[in-house]
Amino acid sequence: MKKILFAAVLAVVVAALAACGSSGNSGKETDEKLIRFGATAGPYSDMLSKAIIPGLEEKGYEVKVTEFSDYVQPNKSLDSDAIDANLFQHIIYLENFSKENNMDLKDLIVVPTAPMGIFSDKYDTVEEIEDGSTITIPNDPVNAARTLLTLADLGLIEIDGDVDPIKASEKDVTVNHKNLVFQPIEAGQLPRSIDGADLAAVPGNFAIAAGLDLMDALALEDMPDQFRNVVAVKAENADAQFAKDIIEVVESAEFEKVIDEEFKGFGKPEWMK
Repeated sequence: MKKILFAAVLAVVVAALAACGSSGNSGKETDEKLIRFGATAGPYSDMLSKAIIPGLEEKGYEVKVTEFSDYVQPNKSLDSDAIDANLFQHIIYLENFSKENNMDLKDLIVVPTAPMGIFSDKYDTVEEIEDGSTITIPNDPVNAARTLLTLADLGLIEIDGDVDPIKASEKDVTVNHKNLVFQPIEAGQLPRSIDGADLAAVPGNFAIAAGLDLMDALALEDMPDQFRNVVAVKAENADAQFAKDIIEVVESAEFEKVIDEEFKGFGKPEWMK
């Protein structure tokens, strides 16, 4: 009987150890009802707390949020399993970062995103913009392309039709109807530049962080979905139950209601239209 009892106990211990060993290779290593979310401080951390987390809690999840102050650590933390999902970046950045850092990260769903705004203390409408006006624009390639697309949509410039619009630069401007003078500067400095320039193209997250109201802009960007932010996870977790539940919450009527009430001016992705 002692031998039988010892064998039974040993079998239970071995099974437990085997289960622990296998869980370490299954992607999400935390409790199935705990989701660790990462986001940059500001509107997307607010979107989590106001529009996404309540829906996940209704599904029985506990959600912990880590706020980041840069655009590097959220993906590193996701890749290392320190967090399970993040919300702060668009698909172009996600794909480039994953490739450059040999990570296998995946976008789950596109969410409403704060658009770039054309702000001015000098003009009240786009029609008032005078010939030769100065406009401060972001000095990084992606946001610069967004600016040029917005100006083209407003009829202020024309871009070479042979160029991929999301990769457009100043050299691709073929017609400058108002002879706008472009002044590239760091994106974080753009809100301050409104005082000194005739116009300023300010990405939505920087505008909100500076206390600007998106609805006060002369015009807001009609951004392609490639520039809208996404919820991202490790590719191996893209079909996990918690990922499916995140998608279900974001696609819910309750989520859209909060967006309409709390995030005015945020551009909705194609799937919401």
